[in-house]
Amino acid sequence: MSAIVGISHLNHEPIAPQLGVHMLEHLQHYPADHIDAWHAESVFLGCHAQWITPESVGETMPYYDSSSGLAITADAIIDNRPELFEKLQVSTFDRKDMTDSALILLSYQKWGREAPKHLIGDFAFVIWDEHNRTWFGARDFSGSRTLYYAKTRDLFAFSTVIQPLLSIPGIDKQLNEQWMSEFLAIPITTEAVDLFTTVYKNIGQVPPSHSFTVCNGELKFSRYSTLVSERKIKLKSNEEYEEAFRDVFQTAVTSRLRTHRQVGANLSGGLDSGSVVSFAAKALREQNKKLHTFSYVPLEDFHDWTPKSRIANERFNIQSTVNHVGNINEQYLNFPDKNPFTEIDEWLEIMETPYKFYENSYWVKGIYQQAHAQNLGVLLTGSRGNWTISWGPALDYQASLLRKLKLIQFAKESRLYSKELGVKQSRILPIVGKKAFPKMAKFMAANSEPELPDLINPEFARKTNVYERLQQHGYDFWGNPFQDVYEVRRKQFEMLYYWNITGTVGCKQSLRYSVWERDATNDLRVIRFCLSVPEEQFVQNGFDRSLVRRSTKNYLPEDIRLNQKVRGIQGADGLHRMLPSWDILIDELKHVVSDPIVSEYLNIKELKRALAAIEKNPRPENVFETNFRILMRSLIFRRFIKKQA
Repeated sequence: MSAIVGISHLNHEPIAPQLGVHMLEHLQHYPADHIDAWHAESVFLGCHAQWITPESVGETMPYYDSSSGLAITADAIIDNRPELFEKLQVSTFDRKDMTDSALILLSYQKWGREAPKHLIGDFAFVIWDEHNRTWFGARDFSGSRTLYYAKTRDLFAFSTVIQPLLSIPGIDKQLNEQWMSEFLAIPITTEAVDLFTTVYKNIGQVPPSHSFTVCNGELKFSRYSTLVSERKIKLKSNEEYEEAFRDVFQTAVTSRLRTHRQVGANLSGGLDSGSVVSFAAKALREQNKKLHTFSYVPLEDFHDWTPKSRIANERFNIQSTVNHVGNINEQYLNFPDKNPFTEIDEWLEIMETPYKFYENSYWVKGIYQQAHAQNLGVLLTGSRGNWTISWGPALDYQASLLRKLKLIQFAKESRLYSKELGVKQSRILPIVGKKAFPKMAKFMAANSEPELPDLINPEFARKTNVYERLQQHGYDFWGNPFQDVYEVRRKQFEMLYYWNITGTVGCKQSLRYSVWERDATNDLRVIRFCLSVPEEQFVQNGFDRSLVRRSTKNYLPEDIRLNQKVRGIQGADGLHRMLPSWDILIDELKHVVSDPIVSEYLNIKELKRALAAIEKNPRPENVFETNFRILMRSLIFRRFIKKQA
């Protein structure tokens, strides 16, 4: 794992090495095992390395291969090493110690600009081709590692993070109104739909699933990967699907355990993280290692306000998984001194942009700090699980059966689901009907659906044509209850803006704390397998998420594996934590709604209404509600703007 930088003159004139050295100096606040640079007459490459894998220890990075005239700097862990060794005909003797950057360079020598298509893992890398005087670089398919760039008439530069690029003479901090308008207009945590842009007008980013070249002064991008529904596989029985799932998932999990340090994992009381942990603990036992799990729990004086179908404190469920799986050193953390308000400035420093995910910010960062303190190299997650291993929306599947007039199968699934859930079938049928015939339901509800308040100033929205741009990029999610969930899932894999923020958060935290976040549910092999599985494997006999439930028999305890009545909700005590400093928070929010600097961007009318609604009556259950959400996001946005002055 590394923070990488590079710079060159586009006219191939000599580059002052001090420019590159200055970029590297802006990475000094990140921990490093080794810092190095490579300088040719017109090119500078740098690497601020954190050694995570056994092969990376002592690695020379950047690396220059004189025989090919290629130089590489990389931030990468490659997971399909055995497959690449075979394809590239790497000798058995050389395989054990071969670094991932060397493997990338060999892949480029064999496949050229097609090389990223053959790589599975988390990566961002840049190669300088000395003979052709060409840059080539790529970012992994989901953007697990960041890669920013700046280009002027005279030079091209890149970096894992933004600040080194802003240190280059002539690159100023002018804000990008297009990016900001998208950030403010999109109600979910997605930052922007144009992934070539950033919050700074003069800084761009390489989108996920893209490679780039710089040749003769021209910068070109190419999308090398598009995930679409795979051709469905047809196996003979449920048992064969389950075995196939376990094979691909165990491969994905095991390949993410490759570190010379200890391995950790986020663990909640659900299926996704539980599945990752159960497969990881099994593999680590064979390596004589224990898995260290980190679980967030609410403060002891928090009273759970969540509905019966939710649970804020998952400790009991987590303990059930830990006891069943074994080989786990579990830790339950409540971070009593942290809350969404206390962590804003540090998150702005980490992200280098405004952010929206205040609800979970304090405990997510707290777990990273604990992992760093305990010298972990890898922190496993199951963040993408809802769309891959845990796919299987029961009500939507029933709606599809009803729509296709498969009435016998529909009646069976509806009856069994109601029985397993412990509710009357009459409560389920209206919901299924609305999902089956959304146009009719939408028409009947046209006059009753409340409009969500906009965070963006309407005039700023008109000035930037933001809603038109969002529609052009295929973005149409504003809390529409009648959405086709299968269409939403398709967009999750085709539209890259859904992926980018997760990778950005994981990458920048990993650099800050020298712990690499790794998500086996986001493995390309797992995704391709899950997209190829017939829908009836995901919903069966009254169970949603049926494939992972069946496949984890004996891996997870029955109360976790078969539970579909209660789901955990994290961050429910976020506002409760802020009550002791409520007056300070309200005072800053009053500054937000009266600040002329941000009024041109923010919807002050809606923010004043929201502030009036919560100011005198703070309730813990407001933490996820729209009024509190737009206020917290406006406060974070203003703090970022003020830091630019």
